[in-house]
Amino acid sequence: MQELYYEKLDQKVYKEKLDNGLEVVIVPMNTNNKFAVWGANVGSVDNKFIAPGENDITVLPDGIAHYLEHKLFEQESGRNSLDTLTALGIDANAYTSNDHTAYLFGCTDNYEEALDEFMDYVQHPYFTEENIEKERGIIGQEITMYDDEPEWAVYINAMKIMYHANEIRIDEAGTIETIKEIDKEKLYKLYNSFYTPDNMYMVLAGNFNPEEAILDVKKRMVMPKHEGELKRIYNEEPKEIVQKQIEKSMDISMPIVFIGYKDNDRTGNTIYKDIAVDMVGDIYFGLGSDFYREMYESGKIPSVPGVTYEFSKTYGHVMIQVKTPFPEEVISKIQETIEKAKAEEIPDEDFIRYKRKMYGEFIRAFDNPDAVATEILSDYFKNVDIFDYLDAFEKITKKDVENILKEVFNEEYRVVSIINTNE
Repeated sequence: MQELYYEKLDQKVYKEKLDNGLEVVIVPMNTNNKFAVWGANVGSVDNKFIAPGENDITVLPDGIAHYLEHKLFEQESGRNSLDTLTALGIDANAYTSNDHTAYLFGCTDNYEEALDEFMDYVQHPYFTEENIEKERGIIGQEITMYDDEPEWAVYINAMKIMYHANEIRIDEAGTIETIKEIDKEKLYKLYNSFYTPDNMYMVLAGNFNPEEAILDVKKRMVMPKHEGELKRIYNEEPKEIVQKQIEKSMDISMPIVFIGYKDNDRTGNTIYKDIAVDMVGDIYFGLGSDFYREMYESGKIPSVPGVTYEFSKTYGHVMIQVKTPFPEEVISKIQETIEKAKAEEIPDEDFIRYKRKMYGEFIRAFDNPDAVATEILSDYFKNVDIFDYLDAFEKITKKDVENILKEVFNEEYRVVSIINTNE
């Protein structure tokens, strides 16, 4: 077992790759809680591939990774593992993102029993046409619910006008039409191709003894070492956006604006970009900014805009989201603020203050086992090591942030998505 020590966090981290290829990370923390998350590197973008040992391309329906996540809880005995864990007093869940699927639980008691159930259901899929059909209506309702969610609508509309072909355009749950195509054979095909030890990652954070924790995992591990190569196939994406703006009306009390900037340079330091975009958001659109003060005091916006950099292995973009009764005016002001920021230097005191603020928030996150574990897992599937942020916070310069601001906030690749009220 490899032991790593991060002095800035005063945190030890243990890593071990099992004989079958699964990598397990253990983060001991001074808490009574235990949290486990086990993820597979398969998400909504992974519906086209060549399975190990095959030559032909497999194309599966949109939403199948999410469908599999739902069905994995159901056991051959007829019981549902989520119900079993809940009866033990365990807080268990699962989720599917665009680049991975994760199964997780947290507890203070009954950890051994929870781990038994957890590692059993993830390793033993049981799909029948009957239980798949039963789930179709449930997932259909979930899709309908998401379609009625304005925050999701404004986001997915932005993706569809930002990207021509990138799979980020796919709704993670699929559509009512695509889930009709999902059957037992397709689910097993996805599971057998992607749910392999070398394509999975497990993180344990909280009240753990590393040696005991790894033994607990090993004695419950039945997945064999995987042979053969999985070849993912992704669509080629041009630099250009599809169109500049899209609007939709929904039954909401105030319009929602989403401004996105497509990042076509995937060669840069992703962690630096993530930090820089957050810093730009704080300095120019946060609570202490001239933009927020002017827009809030004039009644143009009720809250601080959210500014983030969303990325994975095949895409990256800036997201700015804000509610406003005056969409066009606020959009214009946001762009004006960005162009002014690009033309000027970031004040030294702002750079220092907000870098310290972000660093402090990063450190404080390590007080929370579930936040730490899920972030380590999701970053891993983006080819990022969360602990590399420690060096990045130390080394990133004001000039780095200014350069990223000029590079990424490019109006040529800007899209605007608006959800208007039905008035």
